[in-house]
Amino acid sequence: MQTVAEIKQSARDQKVAFELVLLVKKTQMKRAKNNSEFLMVELGDRTGMFHLVCFENSANFSFFQEQGEGKVVRVRGHTDHYQGRFSPNIAQVEIVRDEEMGRYLENLVETAPIPLDALWKETQEHIEAIENPALRETVRIALDELDGRFQTTPGAISMHHAYRGGLMEHTVRMARACRALLPLYPEVHADLALAGILLHDIGKALEYTPSLATTRSQSGILQGHVVLGYRQVRRAALQSKLAEPLLERLEHIILSHQGELEWGAAAKAATPEAVFVSMVDNLDAKMGMVQYALRSTPADEEFSEFVAGLGAPLLTRSAR
Repeated sequence: MQTVAEIKQSARDQKVAFELVLLVKKTQMKRAKNNSEFLMVELGDRTGMFHLVCFENSANFSFFQEQGEGKVVRVRGHTDHYQGRFSPNIAQVEIVRDEEMGRYLENLVETAPIPLDALWKETQEHIEAIENPALRETVRIALDELDGRFQTTPGAISMHHAYRGGLMEHTVRMARACRALLPLYPEVHADLALAGILLHDIGKALEYTPSLATTRSQSGILQGHVVLGYRQVRRAALQSKLAEPLLERLEHIILSHQGELEWGAAAKAATPEAVFVSMVDNLDAKMGMVQYALRSTPADEEFSEFVAGLGAPLLTRSAR
């Protein structure tokens, strides 16, 4: 069976017929300038993804509107491009039957490029680096209570680290950056900053559903990962008997790590540690987009496709 990466690579200079088994990752209804509706469908496998535009008078519009997210489909068509983006023409689409699913599952879900076992082992090492016993125990309890969901949850639905294990990869990369940068900023409480980084996005393990296609749970929709993470961390901190002044500052990191109120922060960062964590978070989120664009763009292409979180395509050619 072909993969998304293979057909993107083979279709640079010619139109190529294909048959793919893909996961419907996301469907979003939009409205064109002429007021007509169209459906934006995100399809993908473990090697990559693409967007399909379905206009309301098409059979594909009705099909994807009815089936929704999380379904596995077989699509046939030929490759094409529109305004520099991979934009295939789909001639036929059908649901993959339950009895066929076992053949395709391992090829459908994209996973972090670093083995999850290695990421979890490194997470434990970062926890052990926290010198304050109550802070260290708070982190351990908060993660352990998730029963393994932290290890497999994506970092986002679409923007950055949006694949299985992406949350843990994002957290580990932030912890590495944190420990490298802390010597430059002695005014930042090292234990608080590291604990805050390890816990900043913990609410996403509760916000997202553990399914093939990442969607938001009921509590994720009603409360969001910032509030869910705050509650998870507070429960753990009370069990570990974390001193109230440290608890308040740790909670503030969770509540403010999104950076701006319009980005989902519950408060503006107002401590050295909260400012530090918010900036490291933004850095790794942006670099996660860069890393994904670099590894998902064919080697012979000078620029990636448009990266929404960067507001531009990415130059993929190495500097010399």
